[in-house]
Amino acid sequence: MTAQLSAENLTLFRGDRCLFRGVGFALNSGELLILEGSNGSGKTSLMKAIVGMLDLEKGVVSWNGMPVAEQRQVFHGALVWTAHRVGLKADLTLVENLRFEAALRPQGSDDLETVLERLEISRLKPLPLRSLSAGQQRRVALARMLLADVPLWLMDEPFTNLDREGRALVMELVKEHLDKGGMCVMAAHQDVEIDAPVKKVVLQ
Repeated sequence: MTAQLSAENLTLFRGDRCLFRGVGFALNSGELLILEGSNGSGKTSLMKAIVGMLDLEKGVVSWNGMPVAEQRQVFHGALVWTAHRVGLKADLTLVENLRFEAALRPQGSDDLETVLERLEISRLKPLPLRSLSAGQQRRVALARMLLADVPLWLMDEPFTNLDREGRALVMELVKEHLDKGGMCVMAAHQDVEIDAPVKKVVLQ
């Protein structure tokens, strides 16, 4: 069976330094791929290479059996990415940010207010994003993921700036996404415990 998201022999240099070489994986519906490694090992760079933001020296990333390079628009429409920086507009409110994002990709049937209540950020709706704490902004980024009707979640250090309750919520949301047939690629320093099929790529 052809994996929905796969990579073969991925190799990336930054200057004279090889960040990773010969990386491969295959990910299907309901599975979590964890990228492990110390700071500077290339986890974020690997994520950027997967979505096409960095050019690889070697290797191919494929989506449904076809190279991503040949179908970037289709692939990008099938994913939502939460990076180390949340990537939201500081002068807009959280609702304005989420409405802007809604124009970029398909949206699910989840009600916005229900999502905001679950993430405990509904009371923050009138405030510009710049006035929110780092943890609150991280929850807005999670709302963006929950509202998007896409199969693939990419999460770069999703536990950053979250307390223990927030970290538990992240894993609960990921579990629900996988149970619905979604997929997730996650870069994380902490041990990830989840009752779901897990694959790992360890970067040195």
